[in-house]
Amino acid sequence: MSVVNSPADGHDQTRRAVGGGHPRLHVRVPNERIVFMRMRTSQDRAADAITSFAGSLPFVYLHAAWFGVWVLMNEGVFGQAEVFDPYPFGLLTMIVSLEAIFLSTFVMVSQNREAARQNLRADLDFETNLRSEVWSVHIGKALGLDAEQIERHVQEIIEQARAGISNGQAAPMDPRTLLEERPEYDRKPPLPQS
Repeated sequence: MSVVNSPADGHDQTRRAVGGGHPRLHVRVPNERIVFMRMRTSQDRAADAITSFAGSLPFVYLHAAWFGVWVLMNEGVFGQAEVFDPYPFGLLTMIVSLEAIFLSTFVMVSQNREAARQNLRADLDFETNLRSEVWSVHIGKALGLDAEQIERHVQEIIEQARAGISNGQAAPMDPRTLLEERPEYDRKPPLPQS
């Protein structure tokens, strides 16, 4: 039995002999979440945690309380000895500006990584779709179906769906219309098993 490790996800692609006969290829499609989690660094996790907290209601409540106390304190409500940043609150303005700069940077870092995650997801979707298409073609051949005729049927359905979307009349497809017997499919005898 030979084992090939995929560098992207650490999953095994293993050939096993089934009943001492033909080797069987065992391929596991990587899970996008697992691959993405392995790509994250400690800096990425910190940026995500900050961005997540900054986008929450506790962040809003904390800042509302902080600004309220700051303004009340510097308006002399707790006594003139407590005033350290009188109106127009220049120190508060500077702190809030610096916080906004850093938070916007953390948000951009998280957005860039989310874009990378979307690219990874698209790559894995493409791989899965390609694998499904190859399997479908082989199954169709084994069943003796005419691949060109089926592809024409698929193109008709795609065009109908696109026309419905462009007209604003997109409706779910009835699965029975996709599976109904089509007399134009030339059934060929199944290929002999080798």
